Amino acid sequence: MKKLSILAGVLLLLLSSCAPSVRIIGSWTSPEKKLTEGYSRLFVTALTKNVLARQTVESQLEETIRSQGVSATGSFAVIPPGFNAEEADKEKILEEIRKLGTEAILTVTLLDQTNETRYVPGNTMYAPIGVGFHGRFWSYYGTYNPFMYDPGYYTTDKNYYLEANLYDTETEQLVWSSQSETTNPSSLEKFSTSFAKAVVEQLLRDGLIAEN
Repeated sequence: MKKLSILAGVLLLLLSSCAPSVRIIGSWTSPEKKLTEGYSRLFVTALTKNVLARQTVESQLEETIRSQGVSATGSFAVIPPGFNAEEADKEKILEEIRKLGTEAILTVTLLDQTNETRYVPGNTMYAPIGVGFHGRFWSYYGTYNPFMYDPGYYTTDKNYYLEANLYDTETEQLVWSSQSETTNPSSLEKFSTSFAKAVVEQLLRDGLIAEN
């Protein structure tokens, strides 16, 4: 019984330490955008009032983009916490972004969050039996009977749908967009790492950034 408890604890630890899976469910590139080569300097901004989430997502995107030899700049220097887009001077903000030399603006936003309840069926397991339990029926039965069947249960999955858009800095036109899905992220840091990897890989596949 002690061995079974240890094994269960190890499995739970392994499962909780896995990075969440982020899946790109669709991407679009403007047919009007004729790229001979991808953008090489990006401005990155996460559209959320949660400062920690914004900083974590932007930082991970910057790091992942830079790993491809592409320049990336986060938005905090130009768009500080508490920024109100309705009251801001649009042209002034755009001018500040252009002064950084960025060619395109990558935005990230949460589109939707849903809860989905599903049934996880039970299972019967087999475990080797120690020699000491063979001699007495009740010792054997009482020890292993509760552990032979793992009953099913209901669990609720949290699904998050995010959109990443890429705008040309000069024209402000949308040139690329993608939507992604992630389920039950265990932490903001692990989600940000998986999300950034998925988005940058899609940008590379679609030819929007140049791999160096």
